[in-house]
Amino acid sequence: MIGTTEALQSLTPNAEWVLRGDELEWLDAVQTEPTQEEIDAEVIRLQAEYDSQAYARSRAKAYPSLQDQADMQYHDAVDGTTTWQDAIKAVKDKYPKE
Repeated sequence: MIGTTEALQSLTPNAEWVLRGDELEWLDAVQTEPTQEEIDAEVIRLQAEYDSQAYARSRAKAYPSLQDQADMQYHDAVDGTTTWQDAIKAVKDKYPKE
């Protein structure tokens, strides 16, 4: 879940601030403190970005290890099979881009 901390880090990289619960104490003399509306909008934007990549996170967990993929590719080349392509396609089919 994306929250205020992530939004502040995105909006004002390297700024100095402290967040105690919902209370923001702005300590930075260089960067301007974002408004609550800006923070809320950034939370929504970052959450949407995160949610749009759910398929990629699922695929990353489901793909065979790189070592296994290299082994599949070797055997496919030697044996004339499509084991590697089939394995990758199965993951992509199970977790399509939305």
